[in-house]
Amino acid sequence: MKYRRLTKEQMEELHQEFINFLATQSITADEWKEIKQEKPEAAEEELDVFSDLIWEGVLNKVEYLENISARQMHLFYLADKEMKLIAIRVQNPDIDLTTKEGFGWFKKHFMTDMVEIMTATKAYSEDRNRDRFELIEKGAVITKGELYRWFYEIMNEE
Repeated sequence: MKYRRLTKEQMEELHQEFINFLATQSITADEWKEIKQEKPEAAEEELDVFSDLIWEGVLNKVEYLENISARQMHLFYLADKEMKLIAIRVQNPDIDLTTKEGFGWFKKHFMTDMVEIMTATKAYSEDRNRDRFELIEKGAVITKGELYRWFYEIMNEE
């Protein structure tokens, strides 16, 4: 398995896709029940293959990731050849960026000495999707990139 198995909730959401996946292998609903009962290790392998296929599809399409904690934001743009990062650190220990109040404070003070903003670019390893997956496993979530683009525009106005 290249990534990780989808959660039960994810599998439930992708129920129809899983049925289609089994159909491409000429496995009927009755045959699937039989496989699960009589060859559980084969059923596990099918779930792993399906999970990897789904992850590959998602990772090929994802462009933006965000990892926001109490005092830091890591905003990623996943270009074709490299990852671009805008990293933000709040110096005020009383601020929690994950709250509405903390983010409100941040919007008013992001251009002050209380907020540190850095950028970085990193080339992918040989396995671009694995690099992307590792960011997700570390807590990043897929976004539409509004926050990244907003900061990018502000930083490039100067």
